[in-house]
Amino acid sequence: MKKVENIRFDYNNMMSTYVGKEQGITDKELSAIKPLAKQAHAFVKENRGTGMMGWTELAYNQKDIVADIQATAKIVRRNADAFVVLGIGGSALGPMAVFQALCHLRHNELKKSKRKAPKFYVEDNVDPERMASLFDILDLDKTVFNVITKSGSTSETMSQYLIIMNMLKEKYGDKANEHIIATTDAKNGNLIKIAKKEKLKTFYIPDGVGGRFSEICPVGLFPAAVLGIDIKEILKGCAQMDKLCRKADFATNPALVAAALQYIAIGKGKNISVMMPYADSLKLMADWYCQLWGESLGKAINNKGEKVNVGQTPVKALGVTDQHSQVQLYTEGPFDKVTTFIGVDKYRAEVTIPGGAEDFPNVSFLSGHTMNELITCEMLATEYALTKNNRLNNIIMLPEVNANTIGQLMFFFMLETAYIGAMFDINTFNQPGVEEGKNATYALLGRAGYEEKANELNSRAQKSKAYIVG
Repeated sequence: MKKVENIRFDYNNMMSTYVGKEQGITDKELSAIKPLAKQAHAFVKENRGTGMMGWTELAYNQKDIVADIQATAKIVRRNADAFVVLGIGGSALGPMAVFQALCHLRHNELKKSKRKAPKFYVEDNVDPERMASLFDILDLDKTVFNVITKSGSTSETMSQYLIIMNMLKEKYGDKANEHIIATTDAKNGNLIKIAKKEKLKTFYIPDGVGGRFSEICPVGLFPAAVLGIDIKEILKGCAQMDKLCRKADFATNPALVAAALQYIAIGKGKNISVMMPYADSLKLMADWYCQLWGESLGKAINNKGEKVNVGQTPVKALGVTDQHSQVQLYTEGPFDKVTTFIGVDKYRAEVTIPGGAEDFPNVSFLSGHTMNELITCEMLATEYALTKNNRLNNIIMLPEVNANTIGQLMFFFMLETAYIGAMFDINTFNQPGVEEGKNATYALLGRAGYEEKANELNSRAQKSKAYIVG
């Protein structure tokens, strides 16, 4: 069996040699941060599999779970024409990113004989028009829903569940449970209790796995398996990256040097991280990254209880689309960004550009080239433009987009996030800012136990009509 190549991290254009001393990072600065980076590496190593770092072992400890997932997914593929995920945050972004990366880009529009899997939908919002529109296209007889929430108290997901289950019970009675599969905590929360009461097939989210790190557990693996994606190969890719990052060595550990560079860049005022894949298949990987990076690093308090207000704002872009919408800002705007390109050595299709405009040299020069060449040249040209204008940038290169390299890429970002969080001495794995919004929502909707929060909301300063126009 051919060994899949490692993805590559090229950080030349983070360095002062290439982007200039005023903006770039010097070898001396990178060397000076090594002791802190080694401490971060040691922290991650020592805490593997404990606390909220259960995700670090998922590449190795899910043999029986994967077998169950694959067996259940086979049944769903055989019986269903549509598979709908009900989830939000990591329960939605991960499955969407992997679907976009590893399935046909027009998957839902293909005939079933070609896609060989159900159509795939992810409902990650509570816009009533969106929910109503879903019902217009589904044949419930051939639809399976996967409700995903660890706590079972996520308002968005559980409201969807209540709507769907009510609809299924009205149509199928006691057999409604044949159309819903739950993914939740094994012991705690509301959904596990509901799942047992309704006798739902259930997959469990392991302890120590937060939403934004959950794509490589049943949260993401089950939807991927339903779509016919090789989930064992995803996990092999995760293990491949994990083993590559075992040493605290910038020369061999791409996630550690990436974290160290971003840490230095943030210290230089680079408070925005632009993620810009040059492949439509990787477009939603940038969305997934935005949650991972933003929710993990945006913290007010460090582990010592000191107020720090750290973080770096993640921004998603798509090459080459956003060369025509955002790159003007990146090349000539404030020096507050680090741009990460994701490139592909070998695309899964090749399209040749034909002749037909020989009388127009400004067009005909394209003839005979391929779109593969064009998109690669576009990325290199944007890299050059940023570098010429002294803007920090780096490139992650995938040999090709497949299940293994996607596993590598996602685990790279997870480790990078864990390392830089440790360097900042923050709790990388909580989200108190998110909880505040959740609690306020519960209070506004009259949930029992949130009366104090409701009183707090009711006593807030009322808005002035003087500041409302229209």
